[in-house]
Parts: sequence; structure tokens; C-alpha cells
Amino acid sequence: MSTMVNAAVWFAQLCFAVAMVNAAIAIMRGPTAQDRVLAFDTLYINGMLTLLLFGVRWTSSVHFEVAMLIALFGFVGSASLAMFLYRGEVIEP
Repeated sequence: MSTMVNAAVWFAQLCFAVAMVNAAIAIMRGPTAQDRVLAFDTLYINGMLTLLLFGVRWTSSVHFEVAMLIALFGFVGSASLAMFLYRGEVIEP
């Protein structure tokens, strides 16, 4: 990997780490449940992108598969939370 790409990956990972810390703070401090769900979405997306950057740096395909699972479970989780906050239940009787 070239020096420029390596530096860009390091910088991107640093930016995603800062974003993850800010999202974690927003989860703990959010005034409403909707704010916490939005911060959760931001946290799992930044975690997934950080994992993808690890896969780019180490040229490992395992990181890409795990990132895809994180994206899948994160989407299902945020959709379930949104439905719960909207209706008060996840599964309709």
C-alpha cells in the first residue's frame, strides 16, 4: 500500500473514532429516545466503516463480511426501535 493511501486510511479512522465517541456521548446524554436512536444509527455506521478501513489496510476479506453483518443487524435494530417508538410495539398482534 502506498504511503498516501496509508495516511488517508489512518486519517479516516481517526475521524471515525472521533465520530463514534461523539455518538456514544449523544446516546448517554440525548434528551429524547429519538435522539438516542439516531445516535445509535450513527454509531453502528461509523463502526462498520471503521471495520471496512481495517479490511482495506490489512487486505482481509473477513473484515468486509463482518461489516456486512453489522450493517444488516444495525438496520434491523434501528427499524425495530423506530417502530417501537412510533407504535409502542414491534410485532402487530
